[in-house]
Amino acid sequence: MTASTPPPIGAPHDDVSATAAHSATGGLVKSVVALDRVVIRLAGDSGDGMQLTGNRFTSETASFGNDLSTLPNFPAEIRAPTGTLPGVSSFQLHFADHDIMTPGDAPDVLVAMNPAALKSNLSDLPGGGLLILDSDEFTPRNLAKVGYATNPLEDGSLEGWQTVPVPLTSMTLDALADSGLGKKEAERSKNMFTLGLLSWMYHRPTEGTIRFLERTFRRKPEIAAANIAAFRAGYNYGDTTEAFAVSYEIKPAPMAAGKYRNISGNQALALGIVAAGQRSGLPIFLGAYPITPASDILHELSKHKAFGVRTFQAEDEIAGIGAALGASFGGALGVTTTSGPGVALKAETIGLAVMTELPLLIVDVQRGGPSTGLPTKTEQSDLLQAMFGRNGEAPLPVIAPRSPGDCFDAAIEATRIALTYRTPVMLLSDGYLANGAEPWAVPSTDSLPDLTGTVGFATGPNAESTDGTPEFHPYLRDPETLARAWAVPGTSGLQHRIGGLEKADGNGNISYDPANHDFMVRTRQAKIDGIAASIGPTDVEDPDGDATVAVIGWGSTYGPIGAACRRIRASGRKVAQIHVRHINPFPADLGEVLARYDRVICPEMNLGQLALLLRAKYLVDVQSHTQVSGMPFRSAELAAVIQDAIDTTSTDTTSTEAVPAGAAANGAMQ
Repeated sequence: MTASTPPPIGAPHDDVSATAAHSATGGLVKSVVALDRVVIRLAGDSGDGMQLTGNRFTSETASFGNDLSTLPNFPAEIRAPTGTLPGVSSFQLHFADHDIMTPGDAPDVLVAMNPAALKSNLSDLPGGGLLILDSDEFTPRNLAKVGYATNPLEDGSLEGWQTVPVPLTSMTLDALADSGLGKKEAERSKNMFTLGLLSWMYHRPTEGTIRFLERTFRRKPEIAAANIAAFRAGYNYGDTTEAFAVSYEIKPAPMAAGKYRNISGNQALALGIVAAGQRSGLPIFLGAYPITPASDILHELSKHKAFGVRTFQAEDEIAGIGAALGASFGGALGVTTTSGPGVALKAETIGLAVMTELPLLIVDVQRGGPSTGLPTKTEQSDLLQAMFGRNGEAPLPVIAPRSPGDCFDAAIEATRIALTYRTPVMLLSDGYLANGAEPWAVPSTDSLPDLTGTVGFATGPNAESTDGTPEFHPYLRDPETLARAWAVPGTSGLQHRIGGLEKADGNGNISYDPANHDFMVRTRQAKIDGIAASIGPTDVEDPDGDATVAVIGWGSTYGPIGAACRRIRASGRKVAQIHVRHINPFPADLGEVLARYDRVICPEMNLGQLALLLRAKYLVDVQSHTQVSGMPFRSAELAAVIQDAIDTTSTDTTSTEAVPAGAAANGAMQ
C-alpha cells in the first residue's frame, strides 16, 4: 500500500471518498474516507489481549452511536503454548451507519499479532483487504512454530493483500522506555498501542478507554500509566506515519431516541433475571456451577445483591439445581445456569421440578458437543435434550432468544411462564449470543411486564375434607392455566407433602393408582400445551406477503438468516423469514403459517433438530440446512441456499402445480 492511495476497505460512499495528498511544504495531508460499514478482526496469541482490545474498541464504537455486532473466538485452553496455532484468539467487530444483523462474513481488516494469527486467519481475508502485522514477531523461531518455511513478509506470498508491517512490539517498548517497567511487562501493552492505532484509523473516541484503564489499574498506577502511554503512542503513530495515508469515518446509525449501552448476551440475560425478580416481587436465587460459556451470568448476578439477588456457587451441577429448586419451594424464583454437559447432570432434578410443579428457570448456554466437546465454540445441539432429555413424560416449556439484547426479554418471558404455569422453563442461549455484543436500548421500568399477578401464593385452605374440615390441597389447579397452588413453607395451616413420587390429583398424596397416573401425566402435558394461547402469533417477515419460499430458524440463527434474506430481497427476489422463540409449545398458528409456502428451509447449527420437530408436528417437508463447525452461519452461504431454493421452486411451478410444503405428497423436496 502506498501512502497516497487509500485502501478500498468496507463500502465507501460514492460522494465522500477521498485520497491523500502532499502539501506544498512536503508534509503529508491525511484524508478521510467515509464508509457505511467495516469488519475488523483482531487476532493474536491468547496472552496478547485480543478480547480486551476488541471489547474496548466495541465500547467506544457503541458510545459513538454505530450499530454493531461482535464475534469473540478464543481457545478452550487456559493458555496454549505461546505462538502456536491452538493458542490463537480473535475478536471480530462489524460496525456500520445502518442497521446490521451479524458480525460479518469476513473481515475487511485483519490485525495479526504474530505468524500463528496470520496463518489461522488469512484465508478469511478477501483479496485486497487490509492486513496489519506486528513485524517484530515474524522471527525465525515464531515462523518455525507454525510451519512457515520462509517469512511471508519477504517471500511475496502476501501480495494479494494490502499489507502494512508495523513494528508494534518495539514501538511499544520505545514508548514505555521511561516507564520503569521491565521488557516483559512493557510488551504486554502492545495491545493498547494497537487499540490506539485503530482508534485513530476509525475516529473512535479515546476518553472512555483512558478512564477504563485508570479505573481498572487504579491499584497499580504504573501499569495504568504504561497502558495509557502505549494507547496514546499508537494513536499518534497513526496520525504521523506515512504508512497510513487515510483514516476512515463511519457515521452513527439512526436509532430511536433513548439511552443505549453495549451489552453481551450473558449480561443481558442476567439483567433480565434481575428485572424479572423486581417486576414479580420475588427474591432471586441462583444455584450454579461454573461452566463455559455460562459462567458470566453467575459473575454478573453476584453484583446485584441490592436487588434481592442471592448467588450460590455450588460444588457441582446437581447441587446447583437442587439448591435452586429448594429456593423455589421456599417462595423465591429459583434459577440455575449451565451448558449442555450440565443439563445432562441436572436432568433428574429437572424431572423433580416437573413433578413438584414449581417455577424454575434453567438457562442452557449451548456449546459444541458431545461430552466436553468444544467449550468455547457455539452450537444449537441441545434442543432435543431440552425437549426430551428426562425420564418419563416430563414436558416443560422451551424458549430461545434471538440476539444478545433479546436475552433480556427472553429471561423475563421465561419467568412469566414459569410463575404463571408453575413449571420449570428451559431457556436456550448459545455461545454466539453469550459472548457477542450489540447496542441495547435500556428499557424503562414501567415498560416491562408486571409479573406480580403471576405469583399468587396460597394464603389459606382451598378445599374441605369429607367431614367439612378446611384443608389445603396443593394440586388443586387454576382452571385456566392448570397451575397448582403454591404455598410458602411455614404458612399456617398449609402443610403439604411434596416430592418425586406421583401425586394424587388435588390432595397431592402419594398415589400408585394407574388411572390417577394417566390423568396426572396428561394434565401436566395439557398445562404446557395451554401456554400456546399466551405467546402470540408466529413472527413472520414477508414484506409483500406473496413469497413462495420461507426460511425458518430459532435462537441465534436469526441474524444470519435475516441478513441472507435482505440480500435476496435486494436482488429483487422474494423470501419470507419465520423465527420461532417459543419451541415448546410452538405458537398456535405455526402450522397454518408453514402451509402458506411451497418450500421451507430450516438452517440450524446442529444436524436438523428443529426440522425434525417440525416434520413430526406438522408433516412439513422441511429442507434442513445444517452446520456444526462451532461458528455461526455466514449470510452469503445462506443466501446461496435460499437463492437455489427459489430458483428450484420457480422451475417446479412452471412445469407442474406446486406442492405445498405442508402437504404429504410424493415428489416433495427431501
